[in-house]
Amino acid sequence: MGQAIRGSTYAPGLVALSLVTACSAADAATGRTDPAQNAGSAPEAVRAAATVLVTPADSSGDVPTDMPVLIGARGGTLKKVSVKGSKGSLAGVLSADGTQWRSRETAAPGATYKVTVEAVNPDGKTTETTSSFSTAEAEDRFSIASLTPHKDYTGLTVGVGMPIMITFDRDISDRVEVERNLLVRTSKPVQGAWHWFDDRTVHFRPKRFWPAYTKVRLEARLAGVRGGEGLYGKADRVLDFRIGRSQITQGSVQSHHLTVKRDGKRIRTIPMSAGQGGQWKYHTTSGIHLAMSREPVTVMISPGISPGQPGYYRKTVYNTVRISNSGEYVHSAPWSVGSQGNANVSHGCVNVSPGHAKWFIDNTLIGDPIIITGSPRVLEPLNGWGHWQEDWSEWTRWSSTLGFVTETA
Repeated sequence: MGQAIRGSTYAPGLVALSLVTACSAADAATGRTDPAQNAGSAPEAVRAAATVLVTPADSSGDVPTDMPVLIGARGGTLKKVSVKGSKGSLAGVLSADGTQWRSRETAAPGATYKVTVEAVNPDGKTTETTSSFSTAEAEDRFSIASLTPHKDYTGLTVGVGMPIMITFDRDISDRVEVERNLLVRTSKPVQGAWHWFDDRTVHFRPKRFWPAYTKVRLEARLAGVRGGEGLYGKADRVLDFRIGRSQITQGSVQSHHLTVKRDGKRIRTIPMSAGQGGQWKYHTTSGIHLAMSREPVTVMISPGISPGQPGYYRKTVYNTVRISNSGEYVHSAPWSVGSQGNANVSHGCVNVSPGHAKWFIDNTLIGDPIIITGSPRVLEPLNGWGHWQEDWSEWTRWSSTLGFVTETA
């Protein structure tokens, strides 16, 4: 259908129809026929081939490893995309309409990549485009030096208070880039955040205790990730672990009892004797402790006191559960059974009877919360795993990404 001439009083259809009628009359008078009538209809316009746009541009050098490869098709859709490098290929995601592709992996440092793209227009005509780029060289590499939970130290079924703890072997200055590549997946959605304690130490905890029986996967996608100027990640790491039943122990230095609740139900009440006080170091700390280790035998030595000095002791104790780095344990203390439940006589530990101590160590998971109240001495956030001593605003203050809801596995 043609366009109407501005100022004309004729509709487009009428103008076209008049032209056809006039031509037909003239042809009839001369005996000629219309070639278009013999052909059936006029041929459609030939469509242009699809064009492809690639970022990084062809022959780019010193490309940051975290810069995504972006490919778009104009006047068609992407049929095939390949990004092959001298140190491995990059996988990516295609948009629903087939017009855009984005790499989902971090490129390797000091690598050259060849990009091959096939696009097709609506007529089925294929366009092939190739380009290449190279990434910045790595001057140094970083990796994970330690990762907790650990199957040998904590087991892979842990308590509802358990943090994920990572220590790197190099100082990290680009915390944002590293943190956003530490992906936490869970079987139930959980709000949580990473927290940097220093340039090598970052821990994750939920806003509230983990839901019981949650499956957790950490994907540390660090290969090629920029950790600082000239510093790139060496390798990826994956950790799978499980949250066990919810067991929370609460005790008061004033009531002299521990109450153990499992999945919300009280299952045991344990008489205890806490720190005697007098000196600051002899107060049991108040706060949310976590079970850090289970030790069948522990040798305890008086802190800051040498042999022969008043107050020195060296004692072998049994069935101990460590709850801080300042020497606090829940442990068997047959010598104080008479005071357990009514007086505080320890040097800061939580004394319980041999029978209760055996039950407690057998029924505790690493990461179980043990909450003590009533003491003037408060557990410091850096005393052992005192992570829960910081409220959520304080915890996220030291996060580069300010928290997120985990992806479901």
